[in-house]
Amino acid sequence: MGRIPILRDIIGILKDKASQSKAALLSDPKTLSLHLALLRATTHDPFTPPDPRHLDALLASGHTSRATVSTVVEALMDRLQTTRDASVAIKCLITAHHIVKRGSFILQDQLSVYPSNGGRNYLKLSGFRDNTTSFTWELSSWVRWYALYLENLLQTSRILGFFLSSNPSSVEKDEEQEEKVSSLINSQLLKEINSLGNLIEQISRMPNSSHADGNLLVEDVVGLVGEDYLSSINEVSIRVGEFKERLSCLSFFDSVELVLALKRLEDCKERLSALSQMKNVLFETVWHSISEAKNQFGNDGVYGGEGRLLSTGSSKNKVSESSRYEERVLKLADSVKFSSIRFSF
Repeated sequence: MGRIPILRDIIGILKDKASQSKAALLSDPKTLSLHLALLRATTHDPFTPPDPRHLDALLASGHTSRATVSTVVEALMDRLQTTRDASVAIKCLITAHHIVKRGSFILQDQLSVYPSNGGRNYLKLSGFRDNTTSFTWELSSWVRWYALYLENLLQTSRILGFFLSSNPSSVEKDEEQEEKVSSLINSQLLKEINSLGNLIEQISRMPNSSHADGNLLVEDVVGLVGEDYLSSINEVSIRVGEFKERLSCLSFFDSVELVLALKRLEDCKERLSALSQMKNVLFETVWHSISEAKNQFGNDGVYGGEGRLLSTGSSKNKVSESSRYEERVLKLADSVKFSSIRFSF
């Protein structure tokens, strides 16, 4: 390692010591241990992920008062916004990700407020740059991508009604999800599958940085996101299966929107398959199901081979809007809020 990185590491250690000393002098004694845990979890060390002990101490704050939790999350977001060091920034984002995955409801709730309802979006880091070295320059691209990814993760979780990262798949949970999904109206199902598509699309844009290869910080990020990918693709599979049950009940416009959503998902497959950590037999099965569903829903002539919507050129497909309206009117026996044929008698 060259002279500049060594000098930078020394400066980083001194900054960490100074920050911890300042916290010891100025922090409220009631939250001092939490502030120190935050500083120790988000050091300037460019090669070591946050220590699990310090992360656990921060997560434990979720079982205290809402005021304490709010202070912890605010301190985390302020550190993320004020640092110009790529290592500190990415460790702050990793810490936020652990809150989404393993935090208590109060911690998750406080964190989810920041990028949503008004005020400042603390995850907006599109302008983040650390040009100290070639490594920190590349790590900066991970910071920008990771912040946008977490913003997408929180937004998708709000739409789904649960925190995606904290909802690992299991047979019991999948059955519970299938039952819940079957009761949703088509427009809500489409909203959910589009939001999941946005998240998976963001995963597929993960940076490919030569200088960051083998770095434990980056590997930690890839591992956390890989777990989310498993959860999100499973949720997509459940919703695609439900749409297959509703094949004969979908309107023309719902079919068009669904095919476009599935096509957008399918376009991510090749980029995602290049991530060796995310290869899985289950994924191949789900991707096959997505492709099969896209073709199945596109057979009515609403979808073209190059991703174009067809204008129903043949006489067979030239159905007037008034004719389609008659098909979309619900009969008395069908007048329920869901359209899944599994509830037909």
